[in-house]
Amino acid sequence: MVSHRCNARVGLLGNPSDGYFGKTLAFTLRDLYAEVCLEPSDTLQILPHPVHDGLQAPSLACLVTSLHQYGFGGGVRLLQAICCRFLTHCNEAGIKLPEKGPFSLKYDTNIPRASGLAGSSAIVCAAFNCLLDYFEVRERISIQDRPGIILAAEEDLNIVAGLQDRVAQVYGGLVYMDFGEQHMKQSGRGRYTPLDAALLPQLLVVVANSPSDSGKVHSDVRERWKRGDPAVHQGMAAIAALAEEGRRELERRDLEALGRSMDANFELRRQIFGDKVIGKANLKMVEVARHHGGSAKLCGSGGAVVVWLANSKGMEQPFRAACSREGWDVYAAMPGAASAEVNGNQGAPGCP
Repeated sequence: MVSHRCNARVGLLGNPSDGYFGKTLAFTLRDLYAEVCLEPSDTLQILPHPVHDGLQAPSLACLVTSLHQYGFGGGVRLLQAICCRFLTHCNEAGIKLPEKGPFSLKYDTNIPRASGLAGSSAIVCAAFNCLLDYFEVRERISIQDRPGIILAAEEDLNIVAGLQDRVAQVYGGLVYMDFGEQHMKQSGRGRYTPLDAALLPQLLVVVANSPSDSGKVHSDVRERWKRGDPAVHQGMAAIAALAEEGRRELERRDLEALGRSMDANFELRRQIFGDKVIGKANLKMVEVARHHGGSAKLCGSGGAVVVWLANSKGMEQPFRAACSREGWDVYAAMPGAASAEVNGNQGAPGCP
């Protein structure tokens, strides 16, 4: 049996400019992850999850509640997509796969759905790692190329996204990413710099538990970008610059400046997308964080925010209590481990 975990992702600064030739700073969350298991089988099987794929429920009402919570997509299509993309890439790259018998793939996840924590790509990344090891081709597909393969699998499902999540999950830990247009068009990938996760301050992640389809959030903005809308182009450039500045702020331990950058990131995004797209729950989470002396921004496309409290000792408990009253979950943002491959050893990217 081959088994891999892949962690959720927090966009600390720069997102969503990754889809617009920008720069981002992101890290993985140790305690939230998807897990995929591959086992030899008599026939190739993609096994649905009884809860996340909406196949089992004690009653019709419970089924409908579950579908509203977890959605209609489920994880089976993600496993199917990465299987297709894996074989396509190997064929196109001239990678001959060894003779292996059929297998089964199954998944589980504790990443809150549609919270902008890259739960879908975590499933795809974990499954991809299983395929790499089962077919013994990990060394044939470079770590730099893997995020693009994972993204391509999701794009096959019409999931709108950028490279940031897949880079963070493949590399693990804290990563600075530069998606400059010239380099992206020449190589199809960005420049990725793993950083020491110990640079991160104490952060919290707040999840609203009111899922929205984060894959659709970028749609209108992308069309405006393609039309050359100056507000979108200038806004994305300003957001990207915050990631570069945020890296320097972490390195010099200027946490107050980092907090200001987080707030600026949120306000710039708000200007580009508008409050209707940002959503009431996301606006309220940021408002509550600021009320408690914190800085906050969206972790991804919506549904969760990352928070830095200037006075964590005095304000964390009141802040947690306020979140509890709203029905929100609060997680200590413990960073996931960097890939052993990033550190020059053999191992599975993005897995703790």
